[in-house]
Amino acid sequence: MSQQLSNVSGDVEQSNAHHLVMDIAWFGVALAATSRFLSIYAIHLGATPVQLGWISAVPALVVLISSSFSGWWRRRYPDAVSALFMPGLAFRLMFLLPAFAPFLPPDLQPWYIVLAVALPAIPQGIASVTFLALMREAVVGVRFTRLLSQRSMVLNVAVAIGAVAFGLWLETAPFPLDYQVMFLLAFLFALGSLYHCLRVRVAAPQTEPTAAATGSPWKSPAFRQMALIAGFCYVAFTSIVAITPLHLVENLGAAEGFMALFGLVELGAGAAVVALIQPLSSRFGMRGMIALTMVGTALAAIIFGLATNLPLTLVGAALSGACWTAAAMVGLLAYFNDSAPSDQLTSYSIAYQQAVGLAAFVGPMIGSALASGGIPLTAVLMVGAALRLLAGVATEHHLFFPWGQPRRQERAPVKP
Repeated sequence: MSQQLSNVSGDVEQSNAHHLVMDIAWFGVALAATSRFLSIYAIHLGATPVQLGWISAVPALVVLISSSFSGWWRRRYPDAVSALFMPGLAFRLMFLLPAFAPFLPPDLQPWYIVLAVALPAIPQGIASVTFLALMREAVVGVRFTRLLSQRSMVLNVAVAIGAVAFGLWLETAPFPLDYQVMFLLAFLFALGSLYHCLRVRVAAPQTEPTAAATGSPWKSPAFRQMALIAGFCYVAFTSIVAITPLHLVENLGAAEGFMALFGLVELGAGAAVVALIQPLSSRFGMRGMIALTMVGTALAAIIFGLATNLPLTLVGAALSGACWTAAAMVGLLAYFNDSAPSDQLTSYSIAYQQAVGLAAFVGPMIGSALASGGIPLTAVLMVGAALRLLAGVATEHHLFFPWGQPRRQERAPVKP
C-alpha cells in the first residue's frame, strides 16, 4: 500500500505533491454534492432551522470526540498511508448515505440526514488527523505552503465544476431521483480521491516522544495562540453557514440553478485568490492575512443580509469564497504547520483537529438557535457578520495573547 523511504527525496516529494493535488481534485468534485446541495436537499425534505443547524454542527462534534482515538489508531500501522485506508474509506460514506433518505417516512427524513452526516464523522476524526500528519511527512519545508496553495486552488475549481454539473442535473431530473444519483456519483468520485491518497509515499516515521516526555501541545504558548485564533475564526465563519442558503431560498427565492451559480462564483473567487496569498502573507504576515480576510468574510455576510435580489448576493459569494479560502485553506493550516514540531505531528494534529472540531460545532448552533428563536434570518446574518469582524480584529490586535504568547515576545527585537 505504501512504500517506506529512508528519506523523502525531491522526486518523491514531487510525486507526492501530484497525488495530493489529484486527491483534492477528485474530492472537490464529490464535495460539491454535500457542501452546495445537502442543505437544499434537507430543506426539500422539510428540515427546520434547528435541524439544518444539527446537520452542520453534529459532524464537527463527532470529529472532536473521535479524533482523540487517532493516536491509538496511528500506532497500529507502520505509516500514515496504511493508517488512512480504513477511516478514509468509511469517512467517504458521507457522500452515499444521504441518498437513502427518501426511502424513510417523511417525518424521519430530516433526522436521517443528521444521522447520515454524523456516522461518517466517526472515522473522519481519525482520517483528518492521519491525513494532516501524512501531508507533513510527504512534503516538507517550503514546499508545504506551496502545496496548500495549490490544493486550495484545485479544490475550489473542482467544487465549482461539481456544483455546475450537479446543479444542471438537479434542474432537469425529477426529485428525489436527481439527488440520489448525485450522491452516488459523488461517492464514486470520493473513491478516486482515496486512490491518490494511497499512492503517496512517506519516509519511515521517527518514533514520536511520549506525552510524558513532551507535554501536551496545549502547554505550548505558540500552539495555544494558534488554536485560539483558528477556533474563533471557525466559530465566526460557520455561525451562519447553514443560515445563508436558508435565507437565499426562503427570502430571495433561490433554486438549485442559482445555488449552482452562487457556488461557482464563490469557488471561482477562491481559486483566483491563491495568486494573492503570497503577496498578502509577505506584506501582512500570515496572522495579519488571516485577520484581513476574516474582515472580508464579515463584509460578505453583510451583503447577504442586505441584498434585495439574488444577483447582488453573488458579490458577497465572491468575497466570501476568496477570503475564507485564504484564511482557512492556506492561512490557518500554514500557521499550524509553523507551530507543530515535526517529531510530534500526531499529538499536535489531534489537538488542532479538536480545536477546529469544537469551533465548527459551536458556530452553526449559534445561528440555528437564533433563527429558531424567531429572530429574522437577515438579523442572524448580521450577528454572524459581527462575529466575523470581531475574529478579524481580535486576531490583528492580539486580543488572544492573554492565553497565548505574551505580546511583548512577538514584537521584541532579536538581539545579535
